[in-house]
Amino acid sequence: MSENNEKRDVFDAIADPTRRRLIRLLAEAEEIPLHELTAQFQMGRTAVSKHLTILKEAGLVHDRKVGRETRFKLNTSPLREIQDWVAFYSKFWSTNMLRLEQLLEEEEE
Repeated sequence: MSENNEKRDVFDAIADPTRRRLIRLLAEAEEIPLHELTAQFQMGRTAVSKHLTILKEAGLVHDRKVGRETRFKLNTSPLREIQDWVAFYSKFWSTNMLRLEQLLEEEEE
């Protein structure tokens, strides 16, 4: 990440299966403490924290301190970029499949 405080790319952030699993766990709960998230993985707290940092840099996760505990919460807003990207290609394939269907129907006639 650059020094001018640019956000990490959301596609990069979700590219890792561990981070996608973290997103799923956070989506299923309002807020989760770090120790509960760590318990869901066969890796140490430091490794989970590094993944959460990447999600945080992409704006996908917010954290807050409650006493000595850090709690994490999902922010779904950056996922809109992914949804828009997928929607574009979904429309692209729908249009092309419709064209293919029309061509096949014309050949049958």
